[in-house]
This record gives sequence, structure tokens and C-alpha cells, in this order.
Amino acid sequence: MTHFRTAPLQNRVLPTGEIVSHPARGMFTGNRGILPFENGRLGVSRWTHPHWIICTLTHPKGRYHGPEPTRGWTPLFFLDETVAMAAGHRPCAYCRPEAYRAFKTAWQEATGQKALHKQIDQSLHRTRVTRLRTQIRHTAALKELPPGVMVLHGSTPHLVLPDGLAPYTPDGYGPQIPRSDIETTLLTPAPHVAALRAGYRPKWHKTAEN
Repeated sequence: MTHFRTAPLQNRVLPTGEIVSHPARGMFTGNRGILPFENGRLGVSRWTHPHWIICTLTHPKGRYHGPEPTRGWTPLFFLDETVAMAAGHRPCAYCRPEAYRAFKTAWQEATGQKALHKQIDQSLHRTRVTRLRTQIRHTAALKELPPGVMVLHGSTPHLVLPDGLAPYTPDGYGPQIPRSDIETTLLTPAPHVAALRAGYRPKWHKTAEN
């Protein structure tokens, strides 16, 4: 007898760092290593190495090993690059070389140090999750944040845009609201915020322009 899955795999990443089951794929996939599933649900592991990357949905050489690989890596999915960065990922040097070079330039501008991807990933890993797998968050004045940062506004993740905030859902962003002059909770790791201040421009979903 053939068994059909009734729900999507648990492989959609939210700005809060949670990984959920949701039918929306989004603009990007990503990599944290091989994460085993059981009946479509992830086990305890949320990563197997610190090199969390943001990849294109299609492999540059057309390869695809499926959503539940025994070798290779387990694909995770993000609405857009700003969500992936909030969850602690950075551009892939292999499938997104231009984005990686731009990110690396901004990182070096922000830190004043020349960095290789291993050093970048080690710095990021210390600032994105605790040993208990909880997201590390911090606060800042909302009016001072660069576009591309994800924040908690009320209890809902919002994307900071040049002229306002856009509320997040896995399918896209809602209508923008004005920025207020308050302290806010940042979901995006501090090193990513610094790279955004230094000029990195992530790709966000078309609904953010509404």
C-alpha cells in the first residue's frame, strides 16, 4: 500500500528561529547539515555544523537529492533572505557568489577585519542561538535600524523597511505600518545588523513593497 504525506515536512524556518511545517516554500533554501525526519517531523537536532547558509532554490548544476537525504544536506526554506538572516544564516559562496562577496565586504567594513567564511560562521554561531537552541535576541532603537532587520512588534515579527514596518507571515508580508520611536526586540543577530548598516542589501519578498 502506498502512503501519502498529509502535511508538509517540518522544514520552513521562521524569523524567530523556529522550524515548522507549512506549505509556503519562499524564495530561498538553506543548509545546516543533515537533519533526520521521522514521519515528517524533525528530531532533536536543529543543526549539525555552524555553517548555516542561504542558497538558491535550484542547484547551479541541476542536482537535487530530495527533501530527506541520507547524504548531502537537508533543505530548509525561507520566505526571503531577511528571514534567513534573522534565523542566523548568511549567503552561500557557491550558489550565490555575488551575494556572498557583497556580504563579506559589508562584514569586513563593519568589523574592520578580514574574514574567511569559517570565522564569519563562528562569530555568527555565538550570536544566533544558545546551547539550549533558543534564539539570542537584543534590543535597539527602532528608528536607528537599517532596512532588512527583523524585529518583534507586539508579538509578531516585522521587517524593517526604509519607510515603515511590514508584518511577517510564512506566505508574505502584510501592509506596512509607520515606524515608531521606541526600543524594540531584534531577531536578526547583531553581526548581521552590523553588515546591514555597512551596506549589505538582502533580497526581500515582493509583498514587502505593498
